[in-house]
Amino acid sequence: MGLGDHLRELRNRLIFALVGIGLGAIGGWFLYDPVVAFMSAPLKEITDTNAQMNFETISAALDLKLRVSISLGVLVSSPWWIYQVAAFIGPGLKRKEKLMAGAFGLAGFVLFAAGAVTGVWVAPRAVSILVSFVPSDAAALVSGVSYINFYTYLVIAFGLSFLVPELLVAASFMGVVKSRTLVRAWRVAVVVAFAFAAVINPIPNPLPMIIQALGMLGLYYLAVLIAFMHERNVARRTRETLAAAD
Repeated sequence: MGLGDHLRELRNRLIFALVGIGLGAIGGWFLYDPVVAFMSAPLKEITDTNAQMNFETISAALDLKLRVSISLGVLVSSPWWIYQVAAFIGPGLKRKEKLMAGAFGLAGFVLFAAGAVTGVWVAPRAVSILVSFVPSDAAALVSGVSYINFYTYLVIAFGLSFLVPELLVAASFMGVVKSRTLVRAWRVAVVVAFAFAAVINPIPNPLPMIIQALGMLGLYYLAVLIAFMHERNVARRTRETLAAAD
């Protein structure tokens, strides 16, 4: 296949992916109300403080709905556009590489989903604690755009934090880093995990921060174990190949 054919294939895949995202955004438009209701539920459940979402400008509500709809479109249509990416690069991969890419993709999806679920669990508690600092004789007029951005940022940040171990495993498989290097860097891993948890966790309570940091460290050492087992298997196959050659 020539360069022109590759470019046409890329163009077609991009068009298919964008059409899928567009259709997903249309669905996201209709999912907007229940999704925002779920996100704003922590504010409504607070009875001791007058907390409510507000919009500063006339078009702010429409702008928020468009942004949320597009975000939902990207999320809902993710299997479709991921397939388009895989269909474009797949023909250039060997069978083993395809299996490895599929395994990493599935593991990444599971890890990100686990982190996102953790973020969804933390978000209401964060909102409840943060709003509790509002004086009893005052009202918390929370910007709707800022609130949704805060909620989304928290969920995505937790999801991405759970992907770090997979990136370490990928780096090990590519020979960029060795398992013994990761073991020696355990002090750095502890400091980074707790620092990240402290920055990303909005709850002024050490328990959620400690739980998240320990979870990240657990995944880190799991990545070290997988990297070690991979290196041992590679060394064994190398020895067998050399022995067969002799």
